[in-house]
Amino acid sequence: MSELRIFYKDNGRIKISKTIETLKEVPLSSCLWIDLIDVDVDVESELEQFLKIYIQEEEEMEEIELSSRYMETEDSIVANSSFLLDSFEEETISFIIKNNILISVRNEQLRSFNETVKKMFANPRNYLSGHHVLVALLETRVDYDADMIEEMTREITVLSNRLKANEDLDDDILIDIKELQEKTMKIRENIVDKSRVCSNILRSELFPTDAKAKLSIVIKDINSLFEHTRFSFDRLEYLQDAFLGLINLQQNKITKTFTIVSVIFMPPTLVASIYGMNFNMPELGWEHGYLYALGLMVICVVVILLFFRWKKWL
Repeated sequence: MSELRIFYKDNGRIKISKTIETLKEVPLSSCLWIDLIDVDVDVESELEQFLKIYIQEEEEMEEIELSSRYMETEDSIVANSSFLLDSFEEETISFIIKNNILISVRNEQLRSFNETVKKMFANPRNYLSGHHVLVALLETRVDYDADMIEEMTREITVLSNRLKANEDLDDDILIDIKELQEKTMKIRENIVDKSRVCSNILRSELFPTDAKAKLSIVIKDINSLFEHTRFSFDRLEYLQDAFLGLINLQQNKITKTFTIVSVIFMPPTLVASIYGMNFNMPELGWEHGYLYALGLMVICVVVILLFFRWKKWL
């Protein structure tokens, strides 16, 4: 859904407008944030001309090179960062700060943006410029990343309990482990991206000192999330090793069962083979020869079973 939102201050209160004409009616010094959600090219072009900025194309925003992820000029900052959706798909967002105004360009609705808007209306005094809005967006995003890690930790615990209770060891467990590993890697990559963006901004001389102080706290929170993702990934590797180990034990039990059955029936088979040969034998004329052969087979089986019991192989 295409949407344009302009946040500006009026008598100490934050107001929102959804028309670009607002920029011509209110002083730019009172404007805090311009949020572009999948807007038309015409709207982007008009903003570029009015604010003297350059809005990157989607291909440029998604470039992985450092020069494409963060750029700084004499009067502006351009930072591209990836935000995870609930489906764990990545949405690349471009942030531009010029003249104390934050311009964000994205294609998807994000909960972290909506939550930041609520914070802005709840306490307008904390948002003096677009720099403070950007810090609030990053801070809220890191909080959501922490929530995603906690939810994934609960999923890992449920998976661990399934592994303990599952006697058949379904292949679905291994698939779930691999999916959680992929999610963990995506969250970790997303956190690394946030850390890099925050570190670059922290070194910028265009960023106000009070906003840098809050940004330093965000970086500390990001660093703490690294430990959680590492712990989650280690747990998943342990579960994967445990699953493969249980599969190996299960296969060994099956192999052991077949081996025991084969060994048990080898002596009876030998007896049956001997008395099945086409030669004249003394037992052929014996009245109880048939029962003797059967009894000999049963005795062989019982002796082998008792031997296996004595060796504790059964």
